[in-house]
Amino acid sequence: MERWWFPAMLVVALMLPAAAKGLARHYKFSVVMKNTTKLCASKPIVTVNGKFPGPTLYAREDDTVLVQVVNHVSYNVTIHWHGVRQLRTCWSDGPAYITQCPIRPGQSYVYNFTLTGQRGTLLWHAHITWLRSTLHGAIVILPKRGVPYPFPKPSKEKIIILGEWWKADTELVISQSVQSGLPPNISDAHTINGHPGPFPSCSSQGYTLHVESGKTYLLRIVNAAVNDELFFKIAGHNLTVVEVDASYTKPFSIDTIFIAPGQTTNVLLAAHQSGGTYLMAISPFMDTIVGVDNLTATGIMQYSGTHVSTATVRASIPAINATSVEFSFINSLQSLNSKRYPANVPLAIDHSLLFTMSVGVNPCSTCVNGSKLVAALNNVSFVMPSTDILEAHYHKIRGVYTDNFPGNPPMTFNYTGTPPSNMQTMNGTRVYKLAYNSTVQIVLQGTSIIAPENHPTHLHGFNFFAVGKGLGNYDPNKDPKNFNLVDPVERNTIGVPTGGWTAIRFRADNPGVWFLHCHLEVHTTWGLKMVFIVEDGDGPSESLLPPPSDLPKC
Repeated sequence: MERWWFPAMLVVALMLPAAAKGLARHYKFSVVMKNTTKLCASKPIVTVNGKFPGPTLYAREDDTVLVQVVNHVSYNVTIHWHGVRQLRTCWSDGPAYITQCPIRPGQSYVYNFTLTGQRGTLLWHAHITWLRSTLHGAIVILPKRGVPYPFPKPSKEKIIILGEWWKADTELVISQSVQSGLPPNISDAHTINGHPGPFPSCSSQGYTLHVESGKTYLLRIVNAAVNDELFFKIAGHNLTVVEVDASYTKPFSIDTIFIAPGQTTNVLLAAHQSGGTYLMAISPFMDTIVGVDNLTATGIMQYSGTHVSTATVRASIPAINATSVEFSFINSLQSLNSKRYPANVPLAIDHSLLFTMSVGVNPCSTCVNGSKLVAALNNVSFVMPSTDILEAHYHKIRGVYTDNFPGNPPMTFNYTGTPPSNMQTMNGTRVYKLAYNSTVQIVLQGTSIIAPENHPTHLHGFNFFAVGKGLGNYDPNKDPKNFNLVDPVERNTIGVPTGGWTAIRFRADNPGVWFLHCHLEVHTTWGLKMVFIVEDGDGPSESLLPPPSDLPKC
């Protein structure tokens, strides 16, 4: 057992024999309350094993991972392994009331999945209410033994987790918002590895990244923020991007990366200076009128041997509405598309779908203004069921959901122009069914209802290829002619540009119940989400496994 793989974990001794293709990795996640010490406001927060951010899960490609989650807090809990494909193990995906009932206080559940054909950086986080504000951490999947990275081997690797911080209890923040029908309070600070850096009434100096001159570092950068898309940069140093969302990319050098909630980016950092300290900064991106936490979190990168009094080299921070910086990063992303790591883009499409993404207003007699903000895909605000959809699907239980989610907008209008006068949405627990191994194209179309906004969208259970994007309304006759079907970037979370659209493609080769939702938690809360059900294929290898015996009950 390679004990160096578990530097910050509470590890249960390995009891199982090695899996057919990899080892069995056992972890124990104890969900507990912990008082904070580095966030300038002492309060108890929900943590895993008392750590914020939570412990890193280390494994290799094709390893089987078993994580026992024990709930010692008063909230219901689930954990989602964001970006893990969960081939035939949908029961371990984690979104509450979609693939499982929550783990209740005092109860436990063992997540059991194999990292088939995956390597790189992903994240885990709570997938119920807003607990992921503090319940999150990194997943590092190393390549198979003897398989090198497709880029120069770094001297060392570092994990950088970006987040948001509220002085208040985030469960209270979202509860008050739901009751009032108004937007929730924005966060009070951004964080780098749990450190906010200087901000009003806080003396924290932020996170320090220690480096040695002449060495190259692989930075595994994770955006675990709840609602904010972020820029990341280090003064005086370019970053070479080599991977996003655990998929290798053609390397390119850039001084600022853009990363949305749920996304990961691996970069090579060459420590080429002889010494000194350099500003490390994250700042928010928002190119419309929607309010976000506008505070920049800073830390430093410090060369070994540098005197503590050395002046820090500063950097210019992108403007909050720096769309050009965002586009510069996104437009540079391409799949590696090598012989070992091909880009298998579906060319023939069985399901061509158009999903409009919007924020609207519905009546609410108990809310402050007699109305409440909602969000919708194809004008359907998703209603969470009282039992999980996966069990209903597997056991053929009626009345939990309907299979009539519209594949196209029920009403056409100028999506990015003048919005319609009626902004009310329909409510429902609707799913869209896909045959096993069918191919799917989804055009995610932003709208101008209430306000146009960038929507980082996450698909559970699959990677997809981002084959096209544009501003304005998608044109099905002209825009596909410009699609990249050769080496488009492969992701699990993609941004839909403000006032524009994004087209993605994937093959539905994973049976189960799979969530699609905006990864801005406020929009997920308001209903900007839907569910795909992928039917079983032929035989056991193409069929969902039976539910585990310890699956939580609603």
